[in-house]
Amino acid sequence: MNTPGTIGRPAAHGPQRIDGIRALTARTTDLAAVDACQDQNRTTELHLIPEALARSHMSERAREAESQRMSRQLAIADRLHRRSRRLQARAERASHRARRALAQAVMQNR
Repeated sequence: MNTPGTIGRPAAHGPQRIDGIRALTARTTDLAAVDACQDQNRTTELHLIPEALARSHMSERAREAESQRMSRQLAIADRLHRRSRRLQARAERASHRARRALAQAVMQNR
């Protein structure tokens, strides 16, 4: 989400961030201009702090929701696995009973 005016992409009409104060001081000897630029950058950063906090909060909520979704899916898969094992055991018992009944029927007819 790179919209103008965010931390990742500052607004074009807003204050420009100065990455090197040394470069500014090499170009000018006016310390008031250096202080003004630093204050301007600090002000911009302070205005963007709530946005960064909100973005962090939302990403944490998204991770939490994904974790809950995964745990729910694991619980469902575990229940399905247990149910399939019970059904398989029931089918095996029924098959065993059918074989035993068939064997008894064959033995009685001899």
